[in-house]
Amino acid sequence: MKTRRLNTLVIGSGASGLAAALRLKSLGVDDILLLSEGLKRGTSINTGSDKQTYYKLGVYGAEPDSPALLGRTLFDGGSVHGDVALVEAAMSVRCFMNLVNLGVPFPCDEFGQYIGYKTDHDPKRRATSCGPYTSREMCLALIRAVKAAGVEIAGQRNAAELVSVDGRAAGAVVWNRETKEFEAYLAENTVFAVGGPGGLYASSVYPAGHMGGIGLALKIGAAAQNLPESQFGLASTRFRWNVSGTYMQVLPRFVSTAADGVSDEREFLLDHYKDPNTMNSMIFLKGYQWPFDVRKVPDGSSQIDLLVHEETVGRGRRVFLDFRSNTAGLDFAELSGEAREYLEKSGACFGTPIERLEAMNPGAIELYRDHNIDIRSEMLEIAVCAQHNNGGLAGNVWYESVNVPHLFPIGEVNGSHGVTRPGGSALNAGQVGAFRAAEFIAAKYRRPTLDFEKAEAAAALLAEDLLRRLAGTRDWRKDRRELQERMTGYAGHLRRMDKLDDAADAARNLLDAMYQEGYPFEDADHAVTNFHLAFASWVYLEAISFQAATGTGSRGSAAVLRPDGSIVPENPAFRGKVLETAATPQGVRVRWEPCRPFPETDGWFETVWAAYRNGTVYG
Repeated sequence: MKTRRLNTLVIGSGASGLAAALRLKSLGVDDILLLSEGLKRGTSINTGSDKQTYYKLGVYGAEPDSPALLGRTLFDGGSVHGDVALVEAAMSVRCFMNLVNLGVPFPCDEFGQYIGYKTDHDPKRRATSCGPYTSREMCLALIRAVKAAGVEIAGQRNAAELVSVDGRAAGAVVWNRETKEFEAYLAENTVFAVGGPGGLYASSVYPAGHMGGIGLALKIGAAAQNLPESQFGLASTRFRWNVSGTYMQVLPRFVSTAADGVSDEREFLLDHYKDPNTMNSMIFLKGYQWPFDVRKVPDGSSQIDLLVHEETVGRGRRVFLDFRSNTAGLDFAELSGEAREYLEKSGACFGTPIERLEAMNPGAIELYRDHNIDIRSEMLEIAVCAQHNNGGLAGNVWYESVNVPHLFPIGEVNGSHGVTRPGGSALNAGQVGAFRAAEFIAAKYRRPTLDFEKAEAAAALLAEDLLRRLAGTRDWRKDRRELQERMTGYAGHLRRMDKLDDAADAARNLLDAMYQEGYPFEDADHAVTNFHLAFASWVYLEAISFQAATGTGSRGSAAVLRPDGSIVPENPAFRGKVLETAATPQGVRVRWEPCRPFPETDGWFETVWAAYRNGTVYG
C-alpha cells in the first residue's frame, strides 16, 4: 500500500477545506495535502438557492452591530455553545473580507459599504449574496488561490477509513479511483472538511454526487453533538435545488397529479385554505420561511410542507410548481400586507408567476435552463427534502474535536449550529472553522509528535479489513436505497416516537450484514461509501430515538409524532442543552450536556496583547 507522511491532511475540497489549506499555506505550514474526490464535486460548488445567502456581522450604514450582538443571535437559536457562537461572530468580518479580497463579487455601494438584508432568524440586515451561486463563487475564488499558492491536491480519492493511534487522529486510508487501490496518508493533523450527510436521505437536495463522510469520524469514536437537528424544506427533484425566496414570492401554483405526472391534475392547496388569497399569502411566506419549522404549523407557512408531504408520501401522488399561470382567485389587493408591500415595491403586481420571476430574478429561470428544465413551458416537480445538518461533530473554539486530538472537523460536518440558525450562517461557520483550525495548527501542532510507525501498522490493519469486506456478493445499490429510505421515513421532518427504536435496530442490522457479507471488489468505491453511511445512519437514529424518548418534543425542522399522529409539543428546557453522541465498543452513548455559557468579555488592551504575543491565547 502506498503510504505518505504529512504534517496536515485536509480531507475535502469544498469551501471550508479549500480555505483551510490556503490559510495553512499562508501561515508557512507547507507539508500539507488536500485530498479531494474532485474539485468540481461536493455541495459547496454545486448548490445554492434563488439568492444564496452569506451571513456575517452587519457592516452597512448606521445600524449598530457587534460581535456580542451577532453571537447572541447565534446562541439564541438554542442548543448552541456560547463560546463557539462568539467565535463565529467575531471572525465573520475577517473571513468575509478575505473572500472579497480573493474576488468573490459581493455587492457594495459607491462608498464601499457592503449592503445587507434580513434572512430567516435574523433581527438585523446582516445577510449578503452574490446571486444563486454564492458558495460556487467562493469555491472558484478559493481554488484559484489554492492553485496559485502551490497547495498539493490529490484528486479522485475517496476516504475509506480514518486512522487513529492512541486515541488521536493520524490520517486516513483512501481509495484511489484511478489506480483502483488503497493508499495511506498519515498525518500529524487531519482537517476533516467532508460536508454534510448528503448520502443519508432518499429525499435530498444535497447534490447527487455528494455523500458526506461523518461516519468515518464516528467510527473512531469522535464525539458528535445535536445530530437530530437538521433542516428540511421544499426542493426540486429532477435537479436538486431549494425552491426558496423568489420562487415562492412570485406565487406559483401548487399542482398535484397522479403518479404518472400527467393525469388528475389539481391545485390541491385550495382544499385547505379558507380563500385563495390566504393561500397565496402563505405561499409568499414560504419564500423566506423556507425551512420546515414546527412553530409554523398548523396555522403558518410550514403547513404547506405537510400538505406536499401528504400528497407525495401519503397519497403516492406527485407535486409540481407551475409558473405559467396564476393561482385561482389571485387578487394582489387582497394579499397580506407583507406580501402586497413586497410585490408592490418590487414592481411585480402584474402578469403570471413566470413574468414576475423574469422581472424580479431572471437568473432563477436561467438556473433551471442550465439544467435542461424550462420552467417557462413546463412544471417543476418538488418534494420535502433534507437540506442541511445543523448538528455534526463536536469541536472546541479552535474547531479541534473535543475528544480526538489532532482532528479538526470544519464546515457542515462540524455541529456548531443548534436548533435554528440564521440563513447563510453555515457559509460563515465554514470559513471561520477553516481559519481557526489552520491558525491553531500553525501555532501549536507544527512539530511531529505522531508515532508514524504505529500509524502505518494501524493503516495496514484497516486496509486488510477493507479488503476482507470486498470479497462478498451484496448489492450496494439495494443497501444504499434501504438506508436512505429508512432515514427519510424515520429521521426526516416527521418522526414517529413508536418507530424510532425499531429503525435504529434495523440500521444496526444492515451495518452488521454489510460487514459480515461484504461487496464485490469491483464495487469498492461505492462499498467504502456504504460502510460509513451505514455507520452514520445507525448513530443518527440512536441519537434521534434518545432525543424523542427524553421528552424534547418537536422543535426546529422536525416534528415528533405520537402513535396517533399528533405532534408532541417542544419542551423548551432542552434549548439550554446540547445532545452529545459517541460510538463506543459497547454501543452508542447519548447524553444531554449543558450549553457552555456565552462569554462576557470586557478585556484590557495591554493584557489581551500580551496573551496574543506569548501564545497563551491558544490555551
